[in-house]
Amino acid sequence: MTDQPRPDPQELAVGIERMQQTRREFLRTVGVAAGGAAALSAAGCDQADWEEYLQQHYQRLSDEDKREIFARIEEQVRHEYGVDVHVADPQPIPGVEFGYALNIKYCVGCRRCEYACAAENNTSRDPEIHYIRVLEMQKGSLDVELSDSYFEGEVPAAGKYYMPVQCHQCRNAPCTRACPVNATWKEPDGIVVVDYNWCIGCRYCEAACPYWARRFNFGEPTIRPSEINPHMGYLSNRLRKVGVVEKCTFCLQRSRAGRFPACVEVCPTGARKFGNLLDSQSQVRRIIDTKRVYVFKEELGTHPRFYYFFD
Repeated sequence: MTDQPRPDPQELAVGIERMQQTRREFLRTVGVAAGGAAALSAAGCDQADWEEYLQQHYQRLSDEDKREIFARIEEQVRHEYGVDVHVADPQPIPGVEFGYALNIKYCVGCRRCEYACAAENNTSRDPEIHYIRVLEMQKGSLDVELSDSYFEGEVPAAGKYYMPVQCHQCRNAPCTRACPVNATWKEPDGIVVVDYNWCIGCRYCEAACPYWARRFNFGEPTIRPSEINPHMGYLSNRLRKVGVVEKCTFCLQRSRAGRFPACVEVCPTGARKFGNLLDSQSQVRRIIDTKRVYVFKEELGTHPRFYYFFD
């Protein structure tokens, strides 16, 4: 038996998008014809659920659409958690391409970055989701297959070094190519984002990522009201739902406001550096130009914006 020919990924993406758009138009027509709110109530959906389902792709939203959507999200969080939050949509800064550099020599494996990231980005506490994985490596080896991300005990341990791994914000990102509905893409400042409302949960992007950087919500995410970060970015740390993929965005709700990502601020040894790759005088650019730099899985041609370096 011969293999069936595989469809062209671009044609598949266009086809699925057309199918979703047709479905949305059909459901909108049916909802109006059936009596709007009465029909939604009979189907077990409230108005907010219906509006969210029919929502356009982020890149098609007008400013008015966004204001209505943000207000709806804020009201939903207030209703469900009793917490007042603010949802914003910070835009890329012209002339800025974010880059990250991490000094492996000074990482001590304390995992403060990992937990600061979770607190900043409103990730689920049960099931627990973290964007950063800290790998404990044997000194003298770069083989991540022999690493341990579940290490315990006092750190740094004798004979070990530590290599945190997170989204590398690749220039040639395999995750964005794998998505059949264009729910994930690269922004002008290099940050790869996800439209959580457009994600269909197929997990193709997760399988395509060579850095284990994407997380899928298998269960309904849970977080205590007291743990919610009220300062939310629509494409970053707003609360997510079951069945969608999420990832590190270099804390774009902070970085696009001129602040460092949470993991950079909390690092006790200063191992993490962050800045504008287009600025030849920025710290991260000087590190890349003058230090011994290691690009993780360079042979794959992903061309990441995340670099490891050694003094």
